[in-house]
Amino acid sequence: MKFPTPLLRGRLVKRYKRFLADVTLDSGEVVTATCPNTGSMLGLATPGAIVWLSESTSPTRKYPHTWELVETDLGHGPVLVGINTNHPNRLVSEAIAAGEIPELAGYANQKREVKYGLSSRIDILLDDPSRGLAYVEIKNVHLSRRHGLAEFPDSVTERGVKHLAELSAMVAAGHRAVMLYLIQRADAERFAFASDIDPRYAAAFEAARAAGVEAIAYRCRLAPDEIAIKESVPFLA
Repeated sequence: MKFPTPLLRGRLVKRYKRFLADVTLDSGEVVTATCPNTGSMLGLATPGAIVWLSESTSPTRKYPHTWELVETDLGHGPVLVGINTNHPNRLVSEAIAAGEIPELAGYANQKREVKYGLSSRIDILLDDPSRGLAYVEIKNVHLSRRHGLAEFPDSVTERGVKHLAELSAMVAAGHRAVMLYLIQRADAERFAFASDIDPRYAAAFEAARAAGVEAIAYRCRLAPDEIAIKESVPFLA
């Protein structure tokens, strides 16, 4: 996924009201940007951090700028982290279409945002006459508190627990269900659940796995002009 226009570099002044962030651009201009992330962004919203913003030309946008990337360093050099939770579904959809996720290859059709379960929408529904249906739920991952280890979630997620239960129901109905954790940082070598942050989610995941829900994790490569899925990452044993 290429950004349509070059991102603007700056430094974070502060994130507030969850959905807003003030940024001092390298030009010296201070702008208010939309923060498309409902999580805590633990470790990623430190004032002074280097960030990158996209800019929209839409006349209807109250805030033309959107926070896309942040630079962080866990002691092994700076790494870019994608914080925009609107991108993972598109990234995964494009990767499936290109055959870059072997676990999800071989389906004739894919649809996005299809209603299912109890008033939910599945991120991607794969369909094939010979293979049936595969329900794919995608979670954005950007938390890392230890070099090389990506974790999910970064805050309590009741919605995430609900999605695991609904995927389990799809398996019980005879379909395939897959949780895909998309890690928007290139330094992730392993993936684990932050059970200290949300023990209920970690328990719900174990229950879903026992019910037949599959789980995979992929990390991205990131640059100020593009984000792309790179390779799979193993779960921490």
